[in-house]
Amino acid sequence: MPARPEAGDEEMEGILYLLQEFKGKVVLFGISDVVDIAIMAFLIYKVIMLMRRTNSGAVAKGVLLLLFALGVSTFFHLNTVSYLLQQLMVWGVVALVVIFQPEIRRFLEQMGRTSLGKVFTPEEARNELDSAITQTVDAYTSLSKSKTGALMVFERKNMLDDAIKTGTALDCTVNAELLKNIFWNKAPLHDGAVIVRAGRIVGAGCMLPMSGNVNLSRELGMRHRAGIGASEHTDAVVAIVSEETGSISVAVGGMLKRHLAPETLERLLRNELLPERENDEAASKFKLGNLLRFGKGKKQDGNENS
Repeated sequence: MPARPEAGDEEMEGILYLLQEFKGKVVLFGISDVVDIAIMAFLIYKVIMLMRRTNSGAVAKGVLLLLFALGVSTFFHLNTVSYLLQQLMVWGVVALVVIFQPEIRRFLEQMGRTSLGKVFTPEEARNELDSAITQTVDAYTSLSKSKTGALMVFERKNMLDDAIKTGTALDCTVNAELLKNIFWNKAPLHDGAVIVRAGRIVGAGCMLPMSGNVNLSRELGMRHRAGIGASEHTDAVVAIVSEETGSISVAVGGMLKRHLAPETLERLLRNELLPERENDEAASKFKLGNLLRFGKGKKQDGNENS
């Protein structure tokens, strides 16, 4: 007569069986899965940031509401309503492409104009850019006092060759006196924008695309709208002086910061154009402070021991 299996053996066999079943269903993550998730997270982040910078939040809520209504109608077997909503969603994709055409075009332009060779800026160019920021702040201080309109575009990763072609090509260092002469209201290039690439002026009298944002304040003139438009289509940093009020503004990513003091202008330009250097200087100061405190503490310990 065969021996009956013990209860402990049956439980162990059950656990082993469950582990084998679980092992067959578990999918191990590979490098391709990590890259896939990273790309999707990046695209979702870009979509969220695009919705925050535009008026597409209400449209997104409407799309979510339609999806919710479609799910409810499918769950309760409302065939007619479900069919109509499905057709609406199919044509809604085409409608969304039309509605978000400016944003889609802006995204594709930024992707196409990005220069991979400019990811790492040489130290010489960084020093020239540092000097350009100082000279720009000096010039804008004087232009603000005299209420002389000015428009400067600091190029970053997105190339601005199309805008440079609309003006006069130059190749010179940024100088405060030169900027004041360019933006003098009787100068031939004062109406356009000065474009700065890697700390050097590469174009003057350049035309910039106007902003398509219909919610901009009516107080903003053509110079401000052009500056905001350039910051919408590219990752450039645009510095503006109002001809009417003399106030200084900076446009970044389609957002305009107005009524800036010269000190604030310099700090903002350095944070946007030289972020790594600012971090390096802060880290150096932190390390130096720690060393000084450590040396001071050792000196006090030595005095106490003596």
